Amino acid sequence: MAGTRTLSCVPASRHHRVAVLVLDGAKPLDVGIPAQVFTTRASMPYEVRVCGAEPGLVTGGDGLSYAVAHGLEALEWADTVFVPGYRFPDREDPPRAVLDALVAAHDRGARLAGISTGAFALAATGLLDGKRATTHWHYTRALAEKRPLVRVDENVLFVDEGSVLTSAGAASGIDLCLHVLRRDLGIAASNHAARRLVAAPYRSGGQAQYVPRSVPEPLGERFAATREWALHRLGEPLTLDALARHAAVSPRTFSRRFAEDTGYTPMQWVMRARIDMARELLERSERSVEQIAADVGLGTGSNLRLHFQHILRTTPSEYRRTFTRGE
Repeated sequence: MAGTRTLSCVPASRHHRVAVLVLDGAKPLDVGIPAQVFTTRASMPYEVRVCGAEPGLVTGGDGLSYAVAHGLEALEWADTVFVPGYRFPDREDPPRAVLDALVAAHDRGARLAGISTGAFALAATGLLDGKRATTHWHYTRALAEKRPLVRVDENVLFVDEGSVLTSAGAASGIDLCLHVLRRDLGIAASNHAARRLVAAPYRSGGQAQYVPRSVPEPLGERFAATREWALHRLGEPLTLDALARHAAVSPRTFSRRFAEDTGYTPMQWVMRARIDMARELLERSERSVEQIAADVGLGTGSNLRLHFQHILRTTPSEYRRTFTRGE
């Protein structure tokens, strides 16, 4: 029977606690994304508190201010802390009390996630030293210069380093939040949230922050249409030639531009899409592994197990046990 699993780091008796830390100059979209994605509802076992360095009015960016009810005590309460992006992150670090509260939250097991320039606040704690991270493309060089111990990757949408995550700017915060949902609740819950947000259900962390200028806009639109076309035909044979034919370009051009756009070769992307479809079927249906393998175009159960292990480092059966109640 399909269902969602209880988050492993949270007692079953309560919701997963999410704090959204609003710093001076906070960007409104970056603040709103985690607050909306993790809003409490029947399908979402989360509770959200928006906080600041102290309760009261926080001056934001882009002409907005925020009246926050909670101070840094919310970080002591939280299981996950989001740090939205803020203006002029390269000029001055957040207050010492804020950095100490982030470190204390991390030390007791909370997960920290920076959206856009929120990565600067996480980097200032030292928690990103020696780790990969990203931020808005406009600030990647500044982050690398200011925090040379951080391995800044300017060509990805988000980076998951386990207990510390970072994302690129603006809309990629949605991708990061959906990724967190996939980790916590499985792909069915993530896809449901994506539909509610009218967002792409899956953009990999390895996808480029923006399409290179060398890719004409009509071509980019064509490739998006081809990806959508492929998602509805995962149970059928999908070859490079078939994908390129749908996009009306040569296979060589398709392969090169597709990789620039998504971070994957066309067939790597198709395989991951098939594995994602298999994950949802494992969560939501009682179909056997053999049946699911046929449904997603992988032929046999052994083939599905092989690729499932390679991509997710687990087996279909173990995945089903993890994300299904009562088994």
